Amino acid sequence: MELSITRPDDWHLHLRDGEILQAVVPHSSQHFGRAIVMPNLRPPITATAAAMTYRQSILKALPKDSDFNPLMTLYLTDTTSPNEIKLARESGVVYAVKLYPAGATTNSQDGVTDLFGKCLPVLEQMVQLKMPLLVHGEVTNPDVDVFDREKVFIDTVLSPLIQKFPQLKVVMEHITTKDAVDFVLSSDERFVAATVTPQHIVLNRNSLFQGGLQPHNYCLPVLKREIHRQAIASAVTSGSKRFFLGTDSAPHDRKNKECSCGCAGIYNSPVALSLYAKVFEEAGALDKLEAFASFNGPDFYGLPRNSSKIRLSKTPWTVPASYSYGLGDIVPMSAGQVLDWLPSPL
Repeated sequence: MELSITRPDDWHLHLRDGEILQAVVPHSSQHFGRAIVMPNLRPPITATAAAMTYRQSILKALPKDSDFNPLMTLYLTDTTSPNEIKLARESGVVYAVKLYPAGATTNSQDGVTDLFGKCLPVLEQMVQLKMPLLVHGEVTNPDVDVFDREKVFIDTVLSPLIQKFPQLKVVMEHITTKDAVDFVLSSDERFVAATVTPQHIVLNRNSLFQGGLQPHNYCLPVLKREIHRQAIASAVTSGSKRFFLGTDSAPHDRKNKECSCGCAGIYNSPVALSLYAKVFEEAGALDKLEAFASFNGPDFYGLPRNSSKIRLSKTPWTVPASYSYGLGDIVPMSAGQVLDWLPSPL
Protein backbone atom coordinates (compact mmCIF):
# COMPACT_ATOMS: atom_id res chain seq x y z
CA MET A 1 0.00 0.00 0.00
CA GLU A 2 1.19 3.50 -0.80
CA LEU A 3 -0.18 7.00 -0.26
CA SER A 4 0.79 10.24 -1.95
CA ILE A 5 -0.15 13.35 0.02
CA THR A 6 0.60 17.05 -0.10
CA ARG A 7 3.77 17.76 1.86
CA PRO A 8 2.76 18.27 5.51
CA ASP A 9 3.73 21.06 7.89
CA ASP A 10 4.54 20.83 11.59
CA TRP A 11 2.61 23.51 13.46
CA HIS A 12 4.41 22.99 16.79
CA LEU A 13 8.14 22.23 16.83
CA HIS A 14 11.08 22.68 19.19
CA LEU A 15 14.45 22.88 17.45
CA ARG A 16 16.59 24.17 20.36
CA ASP A 17 19.90 25.76 19.35
CA GLY A 18 23.60 24.92 19.11
CA GLU A 19 24.60 21.32 18.45
CA ILE A 20 21.15 19.91 19.15
CA LEU A 21 19.69 22.19 16.46
CA GLN A 22 22.28 20.89 14.02
CA ALA A 23 21.33 17.30 14.89
CA VAL A 24 17.54 17.51 14.73
CA VAL A 25 16.62 20.01 12.02
CA PRO A 26 17.38 17.53 9.17
CA HIS A 27 14.69 15.17 10.48
CA SER A 28 12.00 17.84 10.33
CA SER A 29 13.14 19.28 7.01
CA GLN A 30 13.07 15.81 5.44
CA HIS A 31 9.34 15.36 6.02
CA PHE A 32 7.81 18.81 6.52
CA GLY A 33 7.63 21.89 4.34
CA ARG A 34 7.23 24.41 7.18
CA ALA A 35 7.15 24.45 10.93
CA ILE A 36 6.02 26.81 13.64
CA VAL A 37 9.19 27.02 15.74
CA MET A 38 8.74 27.48 19.47
CA PRO A 39 10.60 30.33 21.21
CA ASN A 40 11.46 28.80 24.62
CA LEU A 41 15.24 28.99 24.32
CA ARG A 42 17.63 30.32 26.96
CA PRO A 43 17.20 33.28 26.82
CA PRO A 44 13.71 33.13 25.28
CA ILE A 45 12.88 34.71 21.93
CA THR A 46 10.91 37.70 23.17
CA ALA A 47 11.73 40.21 20.40
CA THR A 48 11.36 40.24 16.64
CA ALA A 49 15.07 40.91 16.12
CA ALA A 50 15.94 37.81 18.14
CA ALA A 51 13.44 35.74 16.15
CA MET A 52 15.06 36.85 12.91
CA THR A 53 18.51 35.94 14.21
CA TYR A 54 17.28 32.53 15.39
CA ARG A 55 15.70 31.91 11.99
CA GLN A 56 19.05 32.50 10.31
CA SER A 57 20.65 29.93 12.62
CA ILE A 58 18.02 27.39 11.60
CA LEU A 59 18.50 28.09 7.90
CA LYS A 60 22.27 27.64 8.25
CA ALA A 61 21.73 24.26 9.93
CA LEU A 62 19.55 22.89 7.13
CA PRO A 63 20.86 20.26 4.72
CA LYS A 64 22.06 21.61 1.40
CA ASP A 65 19.24 22.39 -1.08
CA SER A 66 16.53 22.09 1.59
CA ASP A 67 13.53 24.41 1.09
CA PHE A 68 12.23 23.96 4.65
CA ASN A 69 10.71 27.21 5.93
CA PRO A 70 10.84 27.94 9.69
CA LEU A 71 7.92 30.12 10.80
CA MET A 72 8.99 32.03 13.89
CA THR A 73 7.15 32.88 17.11
CA LEU A 74 7.57 35.32 19.99
CA TYR A 75 7.56 34.32 23.65
CA LEU A 76 4.89 36.31 25.47
CA THR A 77 5.92 37.88 28.79
CA ASP A 78 4.33 40.26 31.28
CA THR A 79 6.27 43.10 29.64
CA THR A 80 5.73 42.39 25.93
CA SER A 81 4.61 45.60 24.24
CA PRO A 82 1.95 46.15 21.57
CA ASN A 83 4.65 47.74 19.41
CA GLU A 84 6.64 44.48 19.49
CA ILE A 85 3.59 42.70 18.08
CA LYS A 86 3.43 45.28 15.31
CA LEU A 87 7.13 44.76 14.53
CA ALA A 88 6.58 41.00 14.49
CA ARG A 89 3.69 41.21 12.06
CA GLU A 90 5.63 43.55 9.78
CA SER A 91 8.73 41.31 9.80
CA GLY A 92 7.31 38.71 7.46
CA VAL A 93 8.94 35.91 9.46
CA VAL A 94 7.06 35.92 12.80
CA TYR A 95 3.68 34.21 12.52
CA ALA A 96 2.40 33.83 16.08
CA VAL A 97 2.93 34.56 19.77
CA LYS A 98 3.31 31.77 22.33
CA LEU A 99 1.69 31.89 25.76
CA TYR A 100 3.53 29.92 28.42
CA PRO A 101 2.05 30.25 31.89
CA ALA A 102 5.13 30.88 34.04
CA GLY A 103 6.57 27.56 35.20
CA ALA A 104 4.35 25.34 33.03
CA THR A 105 7.05 23.50 31.05
CA THR A 106 10.64 23.58 29.75
CA ASN A 107 12.16 27.09 29.87
CA SER A 108 8.85 28.70 30.82
CA GLN A 109 10.11 30.54 33.88
CA ASP A 110 9.89 33.85 31.99
CA GLY A 111 6.29 33.23 30.95
CA VAL A 112 3.13 35.11 31.80
CA THR A 113 2.12 35.47 35.45
CA ASP A 114 -1.11 37.45 34.96
CA LEU A 115 -2.62 37.26 31.46
CA PHE A 116 -5.62 39.51 32.09
CA GLY A 117 -3.80 41.92 34.38
CA LYS A 118 -0.65 42.52 32.32
CA CYS A 119 -1.24 41.45 28.69
CA LEU A 120 -4.53 43.06 27.65
CA PRO A 121 -2.96 45.76 25.40
CA VAL A 122 -0.91 43.09 23.63
CA LEU A 123 -3.95 40.86 23.12
CA GLU A 124 -5.90 43.79 21.71
CA GLN A 125 -3.09 44.48 19.25
CA MET A 126 -3.01 40.82 18.25
CA VAL A 127 -6.72 40.91 17.45
CA GLN A 128 -6.25 44.00 15.28
CA LEU A 129 -3.30 42.49 13.41
CA LYS A 130 -4.80 38.97 13.22
CA MET A 131 -1.76 37.52 14.98
CA PRO A 132 -2.49 34.05 16.42
CA LEU A 133 -1.95 33.26 20.09
CA LEU A 134 -0.54 29.77 20.67
CA VAL A 135 -1.49 28.50 24.11
CA HIS A 136 0.22 26.04 26.41
CA GLY A 137 -3.02 25.18 28.16
CA GLU A 138 -2.15 24.31 31.74
CA VAL A 139 -2.48 26.13 35.03
CA THR A 140 0.57 26.05 37.27
CA ASN A 141 -1.07 26.19 40.69
CA PRO A 142 0.65 23.42 42.69
CA ASP A 143 -2.65 22.65 44.41
CA VAL A 144 -4.15 21.48 41.10
CA ASP A 145 -3.52 17.83 40.23
CA VAL A 146 -1.15 17.53 37.26
CA PHE A 147 -3.71 15.45 35.36
CA ASP A 148 -6.37 18.16 35.79
CA ARG A 149 -4.33 21.22 34.83
CA GLU A 150 -5.56 21.36 31.23
CA LYS A 151 -9.24 21.22 32.20
CA VAL A 152 -8.79 23.86 34.90
CA PHE A 153 -6.96 26.10 32.39
CA ILE A 154 -9.87 25.81 29.97
CA ASP A 155 -12.37 26.72 32.67
CA THR A 156 -10.44 29.55 34.32
CA VAL A 157 -8.29 31.08 31.56
CA LEU A 158 -9.16 29.97 28.04
CA SER A 159 -12.94 30.30 28.18
CA PRO A 160 -12.76 33.81 29.70
CA LEU A 161 -10.11 34.75 27.12
CA ILE A 162 -12.29 33.69 24.18
CA GLN A 163 -15.30 35.48 25.68
CA LYS A 164 -13.31 38.70 26.07
CA PHE A 165 -11.62 38.46 22.67
CA PRO A 166 -13.95 36.42 20.40
CA GLN A 167 -11.97 37.40 17.29
CA LEU A 168 -8.55 36.47 18.67
CA LYS A 169 -7.15 33.54 16.72
CA VAL A 170 -6.16 30.92 19.30
CA VAL A 171 -4.45 27.57 18.86
CA MET A 172 -4.70 25.30 21.86
CA GLU A 173 -1.42 23.47 21.54
CA HIS A 174 -0.83 19.73 22.11
CA ILE A 175 -4.28 18.98 23.52
CA THR A 176 -4.46 16.01 25.88
CA THR A 177 -8.04 15.67 27.12
CA LYS A 178 -11.62 15.11 26.02
CA ASP A 179 -12.31 18.45 27.72
CA ALA A 180 -10.03 20.18 25.21
CA VAL A 181 -11.62 18.35 22.29
CA ASP A 182 -15.08 19.41 23.44
CA PHE A 183 -13.95 23.01 23.96
CA VAL A 184 -12.46 23.28 20.47
CA LEU A 185 -15.51 21.68 18.85
CA SER A 186 -17.81 24.09 20.67
CA SER A 187 -15.83 27.18 19.59
CA ASP A 188 -15.91 29.23 16.39
CA GLU A 189 -13.78 27.31 13.90
CA ARG A 190 -12.59 30.56 12.33
CA PHE A 191 -10.84 31.54 15.55
CA VAL A 192 -10.12 28.46 17.67
CA ALA A 193 -8.18 25.36 16.63
CA ALA A 194 -5.84 22.78 18.17
CA THR A 195 -2.68 20.88 17.39
CA VAL A 196 -2.35 17.18 18.19
CA THR A 197 0.91 15.36 18.83
CA PRO A 198 1.86 11.75 18.02
CA GLN A 199 2.31 10.92 21.69
CA HIS A 200 -1.10 12.14 22.79
CA ILE A 201 -2.84 10.30 19.97
CA VAL A 202 -0.90 7.02 20.43
CA LEU A 203 0.01 6.74 24.14
CA ASN A 204 -1.86 6.98 27.42
CA ARG A 205 -0.48 7.50 30.90
CA ASN A 206 0.19 3.79 31.38
CA SER A 207 3.06 4.31 28.91
CA LEU A 208 4.89 6.27 31.60
CA PHE A 209 5.09 3.31 33.99
CA GLN A 210 4.84 0.00 32.13
CA GLY A 211 7.99 -2.05 32.68
CA GLY A 212 9.36 0.61 35.03
CA LEU A 213 9.53 4.39 34.80
CA GLN A 214 9.80 5.42 31.12
CA PRO A 215 11.49 8.85 31.00
CA HIS A 216 11.37 9.08 27.21
CA ASN A 217 7.55 9.02 27.35
CA TYR A 218 7.46 11.95 29.77
CA CYS A 219 6.21 15.21 28.33
CA LEU A 220 4.16 18.23 29.37
CA PRO A 221 1.24 18.30 29.25
CA VAL A 222 1.59 14.82 30.69
CA LEU A 223 -0.07 11.82 29.02
CA LYS A 224 -3.64 11.21 30.19
CA ARG A 225 -6.12 8.34 30.63
CA GLU A 226 -7.14 6.11 27.71
CA ILE A 227 -10.57 7.76 27.48
CA HIS A 228 -8.85 11.04 26.64
CA ARG A 229 -6.56 9.45 24.06
CA GLN A 230 -9.57 7.87 22.39
CA ALA A 231 -11.43 11.17 22.32
CA ILE A 232 -8.49 12.91 20.64
CA ALA A 233 -8.04 10.11 18.09
CA SER A 234 -11.73 10.15 17.25
CA ALA A 235 -11.77 13.93 16.79
CA VAL A 236 -8.69 13.98 14.59
CA THR A 237 -9.75 11.09 12.37
CA SER A 238 -13.28 12.45 11.99
CA GLY A 239 -12.13 14.89 9.35
CA SER A 240 -12.79 18.01 11.44
CA LYS A 241 -10.95 21.08 10.15
CA ARG A 242 -10.36 22.30 13.71
CA PHE A 243 -7.41 19.95 14.38
CA PHE A 244 -4.04 19.83 12.67
CA LEU A 245 -0.60 18.31 12.93
CA GLY A 246 1.77 19.69 15.56
CA THR A 247 4.37 17.25 16.81
CA ASP A 248 5.64 19.17 19.85
CA SER A 249 8.86 17.31 19.06
CA ALA A 250 11.16 18.34 21.91
CA PRO A 251 14.70 16.93 21.90
CA HIS A 252 16.76 16.54 25.05
CA ASP A 253 20.09 14.83 25.52
CA ARG A 254 19.72 11.34 26.96
CA LYS A 255 21.52 12.31 30.17
CA ASN A 256 18.94 15.02 30.81
CA LYS A 257 16.09 12.53 30.43
CA GLU A 258 17.59 9.55 32.27
CA CYS A 259 18.47 11.26 35.54
CA SER A 260 17.11 12.00 38.99
CA CYS A 261 14.95 14.87 37.70
CA GLY A 262 14.41 14.21 34.01
CA CYS A 263 13.29 16.84 31.49
CA ALA A 264 9.84 16.87 29.94
CA GLY A 265 9.79 16.40 26.17
CA ILE A 266 9.49 13.66 23.56
CA TYR A 267 11.61 13.69 20.42
CA ASN A 268 9.32 12.44 17.69
CA SER A 269 10.24 14.20 14.43
CA PRO A 270 11.70 11.06 12.80
CA VAL A 271 8.60 8.96 13.54
CA ALA A 272 5.70 11.41 13.62
CA LEU A 273 4.25 10.78 10.16
CA SER A 274 4.57 7.02 10.62
CA LEU A 275 2.60 7.18 13.88
CA TYR A 276 -0.09 9.51 12.55
CA ALA A 277 -0.57 7.18 9.56
CA LYS A 278 -0.95 4.22 11.95
CA VAL A 279 -3.75 5.99 13.86
CA PHE A 280 -5.62 7.00 10.71
CA GLU A 281 -5.25 3.50 9.24
CA GLU A 282 -6.60 1.88 12.42
CA ALA A 283 -9.59 4.24 12.31
CA GLY A 284 -10.28 3.43 8.65
CA ALA A 285 -9.65 7.08 7.85
CA LEU A 286 -6.51 7.19 5.71
CA ASP A 287 -8.46 9.36 3.26
CA LYS A 288 -8.60 12.06 5.96
CA LEU A 289 -4.88 12.05 6.83
CA GLU A 290 -3.91 14.57 4.15
CA ALA A 291 -6.30 17.25 5.42
CA PHE A 292 -5.06 16.85 9.02
CA ALA A 293 -1.39 16.86 8.04
CA SER A 294 -1.33 19.24 5.09
CA PHE A 295 -4.46 21.39 4.74
CA ASN A 296 -6.01 22.36 8.08
CA GLY A 297 -2.95 24.13 9.47
CA PRO A 298 -2.18 26.47 6.57
CA ASP A 299 -5.89 27.13 6.09
CA PHE A 300 -6.25 28.29 9.72
CA TYR A 301 -3.12 30.45 9.52
CA GLY A 302 -4.20 31.92 6.18
CA LEU A 303 -1.17 30.56 4.34
CA PRO A 304 -1.00 28.70 1.02
CA ARG A 305 -0.88 24.92 1.06
CA ASN A 306 2.36 23.29 -0.03
CA SER A 307 2.62 22.33 -3.69
CA SER A 308 5.04 19.41 -3.36
CA LYS A 309 4.14 15.85 -2.34
CA ILE A 310 5.48 13.09 -0.13
CA ARG A 311 4.97 9.34 -0.25
CA LEU A 312 3.88 7.11 2.63
CA SER A 313 4.62 3.45 1.93
CA LYS A 314 3.43 0.44 3.93
CA THR A 315 7.04 -0.61 4.47
CA PRO A 316 8.15 -1.80 7.93
CA TRP A 317 11.22 -0.03 9.31
CA THR A 318 13.03 -0.04 12.64
CA VAL A 319 13.40 3.20 14.57
CA PRO A 320 17.04 3.81 15.63
CA ALA A 321 17.79 3.36 19.33
CA SER A 322 19.23 6.89 19.41
CA TYR A 323 20.65 9.70 17.30
CA SER A 324 24.17 10.80 18.18
CA TYR A 325 25.50 14.33 18.06
CA GLY A 326 28.61 16.09 19.31
CA LEU A 327 27.82 16.19 23.01
CA GLY A 328 25.79 13.02 23.42
CA ASP A 329 22.73 11.33 21.99
CA ILE A 330 18.96 11.80 21.71
CA VAL A 331 16.51 8.92 22.16
CA PRO A 332 13.51 9.19 19.82
CA MET A 333 9.94 8.17 20.45
CA SER A 334 9.37 4.47 19.64
CA ALA A 335 13.13 3.81 19.83
CA GLY A 336 13.96 0.31 18.61
CA GLN A 337 10.39 -0.43 17.55
CA VAL A 338 9.22 -1.51 14.09
CA LEU A 339 6.78 0.94 12.48
CA ASP A 340 4.62 0.09 9.48
CA TRP A 341 4.60 3.33 7.49
CA LEU A 342 7.69 4.84 5.87
CA PRO A 343 7.59 8.45 4.60
CA SER A 344 9.78 9.59 1.71
CA PRO A 345 9.87 12.59 -0.64
CA LEU A 346 8.41 12.39 -4.14
